[in-house]
Amino acid sequence: MTTPIEKTMSDDQLQEMIGEADTGGRNPHGGFSKKVLFFVPLLWTLFQLWYASPLPFIFNIFVLNDTEARAIHLAFAMFLAYTAFPTFKSSPKHFIPIQDWIIALTAAFCAAYIYLFYEQLSNRPGAPLVMDLVVAVIGLILLLEATRRALGPPLMVVAAVFMVYTFAGPYMPDVIAHKGASLTKGMTHYWLTTEGVFGVALGVSTSMVFMFVLFGSLLEAAGAGNYFIRSAFAGLGHMRGGPAKAAVVSSALTGLVSGSSIANVVTTGTFTIPLMKKVGFSAEKAGAVEVASSTNGQLTPPVMGAAAFLMVEYVGISYIEVIKHAFLPAIISYIALVYIVHLEACKMNLKGLPKRYKKTFAQSLLTFVMTVLTLIIIGGATYYGLGWIKTVAGSSTPWIVCILLFIAYLFLLYIACRVPELEVSHEINELPDLGSTIQAGLYFILPIVVLMWCLVVERLSPALAAYWATVLLIFIVVTQRPIKGVFRKMSGEDFSVQRGFADLITGLVSGARNMIGIGVATAAAGLVVGTVTLTGIGLVMTEFVEFISGGNLVLILLFTAFISLLLGMGLPTTANYIVVSTLMAPVIVNLGAQNGLIVPLIAVHLFVFYFGILADDTPPVGLAAFAAAGISGGDPIRTGLQGFGYDIRTAILPFIFIFNTELLMIGVGTPLHFVVVVVGAVVAMLAFAAGTQNYFITRNKLWETFALLLAAFILFRPGFFWDEIYPEYTSRNAAELEQIAETVASGSQLILRVKGENFAGDEYISTVMLRVTDGATGAEKLKAIGLETRDENGHVIVDNVMFASAAEKANLDFDQEILNVQVENERPPKQLMFFPALLLLALIWYSQKRRIGRQERPAMA
Repeated sequence: MTTPIEKTMSDDQLQEMIGEADTGGRNPHGGFSKKVLFFVPLLWTLFQLWYASPLPFIFNIFVLNDTEARAIHLAFAMFLAYTAFPTFKSSPKHFIPIQDWIIALTAAFCAAYIYLFYEQLSNRPGAPLVMDLVVAVIGLILLLEATRRALGPPLMVVAAVFMVYTFAGPYMPDVIAHKGASLTKGMTHYWLTTEGVFGVALGVSTSMVFMFVLFGSLLEAAGAGNYFIRSAFAGLGHMRGGPAKAAVVSSALTGLVSGSSIANVVTTGTFTIPLMKKVGFSAEKAGAVEVASSTNGQLTPPVMGAAAFLMVEYVGISYIEVIKHAFLPAIISYIALVYIVHLEACKMNLKGLPKRYKKTFAQSLLTFVMTVLTLIIIGGATYYGLGWIKTVAGSSTPWIVCILLFIAYLFLLYIACRVPELEVSHEINELPDLGSTIQAGLYFILPIVVLMWCLVVERLSPALAAYWATVLLIFIVVTQRPIKGVFRKMSGEDFSVQRGFADLITGLVSGARNMIGIGVATAAAGLVVGTVTLTGIGLVMTEFVEFISGGNLVLILLFTAFISLLLGMGLPTTANYIVVSTLMAPVIVNLGAQNGLIVPLIAVHLFVFYFGILADDTPPVGLAAFAAAGISGGDPIRTGLQGFGYDIRTAILPFIFIFNTELLMIGVGTPLHFVVVVVGAVVAMLAFAAGTQNYFITRNKLWETFALLLAAFILFRPGFFWDEIYPEYTSRNAAELEQIAETVASGSQLILRVKGENFAGDEYISTVMLRVTDGATGAEKLKAIGLETRDENGHVIVDNVMFASAAEKANLDFDQEILNVQVENERPPKQLMFFPALLLLALIWYSQKRRIGRQERPAMA
């Protein structure tokens, strides 16, 4: 069942794989080079901490605007890309060649040029000097090479192709031809403004992503990664196929703060894969479970592989809104993966790992209840307790909160010291006790509590929230060992302040090394965004995709998914998301509107993001699958195929939430509605998993698989059949617009069908959704939306659209004709379709239960 050990990778080889993919493959032996690769990342981290903190404004020292900070951020990233990543695989890894020193310094200068000469450049906008253009040209070339070194050729090639398109526009085929750009215009746009390299993507990397990656790195340095893994095993390892279920949960917990699928595979896989093989999983299936778990970690808020912060800027919603929309799909995806693992274990009749000592059911139930109550008390005390303090104490609240946090930290450390220290090893022969394992690291929850408090209650920016959580985490990393030494009455190196500072420095350096690829990727992806804004290729893409799809939205979605998978095989998730969402998101929204479907922009961005992540385990390039196969000793291609088989459940979700936005918590009103949506989505996903795995409570017959998939579809999209029986909307005459607007409640949606002309003079019809605001009359409500109309021979025409209004954002324009108003019908809730779906599932369960009974009867006789 297991593969010979000589086929598996050593720890050093696995770390080398992470280094080549994320942190840089070089490990210089020379003193100076080694110090540079230690102190430069450390300096980068200190700079980012300073930039994210309120200290520059308090002391009025080294205050930077966004553009200056982006330039310094990229200078660090490009310098490290040349010093930490070898030119080729055959290039020296134990020293830094002289040419790399020269190129690294040149690249850092070109990146920092905007910061160094900021005032001079601002005094000559659009009129660059020869020096400016030379720096821009050299900077772009070195950025492309840094991208190749840190991330491989694909992103470099994509960025280069878009740049070539910018300058060679007149020579392109007629379909995509444009007038082209001069060298001066192109270099100014790409390098000397914030439209290209130094645009939104790099800004998000600078202001938000770095702090969250650092937060995750410090959590790992503090020991939280080991705590998550051990807790998952303690809770789930004894179940049927327990190590695989623990792998899913531990990878999910690690993925909360990790932006890298490969690092997640190696971090948790060294524990989980050998244990999965021990209980009977094949090498390929053990690796595939870890791959599916680790890649899905990027779907889970709050970090989401940096995409969550990019969505804040690109979609124009708050960070909390992004988390709200992304949460349910991520959770049901993980629930389904645990269920798939359970089905695999049932097929093979596998057992779990033995417990060190058994508890009675009552003891187990008490442990579970106490753990849940502890978490509820901590959450309630955080939200209501600190909220009450803020009301009473006013400006003194931060000091009081700090004192309370310190007391809570000491108390939780004392609680942790009442049980043995968690073991740090890759071997788990007997499962530890769940209660004592959870007790040993409860204090790791405090920084996460602070993070969520700052985001949800204080409404701080993501960067500032991460900064304060990181400050607390730094304090924990430094002090946890000496305080534990006091409580345990022990001394030595493991309980010294020096060891705490060593862990801190390791975490600070590691955080910066993990950011090299992301920093370079967001800068290179800015070239694609810059090309779109400079050439107008976005409009061309809309026409092109509409032509090849015939305007069919499902075909457009399939085309987008294919592009995301294809590019994702070579591009990191963040860069892939930027490229595809920039090109395809407006296309899907516009063509959806023309098909009468309102597709929220966040749904499209999540769609693109999901398929970019799935590329991490898609053969033949899936790097996460190669990393898992290196640990398991299995075949990487078969591991990737099996992992993608497990991830079909994730691939179906984006198509569902495009058509049923309730999965993204859009349009969910009452608590009962929320519960119905969640329960329906979970049951649907379990049914889909049982159908695709060909196993429910026993192996499926063909009709049972079909019925399971049909039940899943009904539960996911109850409106598909319900709309045929009870149409969702009725068309009302556009002349009644004001009267209808007057009856629409504030905060509800007004849906219009409009007709207009595009730039080519072709007519189009689309659907527009407007959120109604306060107003006494329909006219006042329309004016608040930013819309004024006139009547022309019985036709209602858009007469005026106010600047920056909701109407303008919805793409309403002058002289468009409003054809009709879509009014929601009063009808029974579409969730009534859940009943036939659940009856169908009950029928399948009964059928399989009877079949099992018939199979067991002869054996009993």
